[in-house]
Amino acid sequence: MAIDKVESFGRSLIQHGHANDRVYLMKLDKANVPEILGHINELADRHGYSKIFAKVPASEGELFVQDGYRIEATVPNFYNGREDAFFMARYYRPDRLLDLTLDRVQAVIKKACEKKSTAQDRDVCQDFECRLATSLDCLQMSELYRQVFASYPFPIGDPEYLCKTMSENVIYAGIWQNNKLLALSSAEVEKMMANAEMTDFATHPDNRGRGLAGVLLQNLEKLVAEAGIKTCFTIARATSFGMNITFARNGYVFAGTLTNNTQISGSLESMNVWFKQV
Repeated sequence: MAIDKVESFGRSLIQHGHANDRVYLMKLDKANVPEILGHINELADRHGYSKIFAKVPASEGELFVQDGYRIEATVPNFYNGREDAFFMARYYRPDRLLDLTLDRVQAVIKKACEKKSTAQDRDVCQDFECRLATSLDCLQMSELYRQVFASYPFPIGDPEYLCKTMSENVIYAGIWQNNKLLALSSAEVEKMMANAEMTDFATHPDNRGRGLAGVLLQNLEKLVAEAGIKTCFTIARATSFGMNITFARNGYVFAGTLTNNTQISGSLESMNVWFKQV
């Protein structure tokens, strides 16, 4: 499946394409307001996308609301520990707003919030190795991602892409046993804005249910906190009991649901936003 393209508008960053059938305003530079509104709307119109998804500083939110956007999630103190972020959406077709998995999504949120507690440090077995990944691991990492995800919003099944992001702003952590990669995750770090997205969690099917994602999450949190990050967040598959419970147990707060937002393994899925101040 084709991968959506990422391009710049001034110092803002946009992803768009038919894989996710959307425009995604990944990073908004306030200097590009209001011109960027017309640009992303025009992209959606020209290509026939059914949704625009935008991460927007709260101070710019009203302008987007006036243009037909709605707030689907709010993360406090997202920008430099001071300004909130609105995760906003504009829909171009009624069917994109219709979530056929709504009952399960609500059940997942309820169950995750019931499990919410202060997580204790977890240790893997003595013959497991939890460490940061390096460029030498990228081929093995890409193989695990291809095994776990039939398709994904970003080309994480490509070792060259993993090496490129590793050299930029993404930290990858993995768990190995006898040199075999069992589980993997990443933190996409925005140092200038003091936030990090905890993402790309994948566990080999033979090793699920062992709490490996929680171990990786705790290790990544420590690393980004040491780097000056103030807010961690995730955009998790809304129908996944395991991932939502993992974040809730680690002290993350539910922020909202993004309806039919992301294409994973061949279909559009709603996503839950969780955040934590570190």
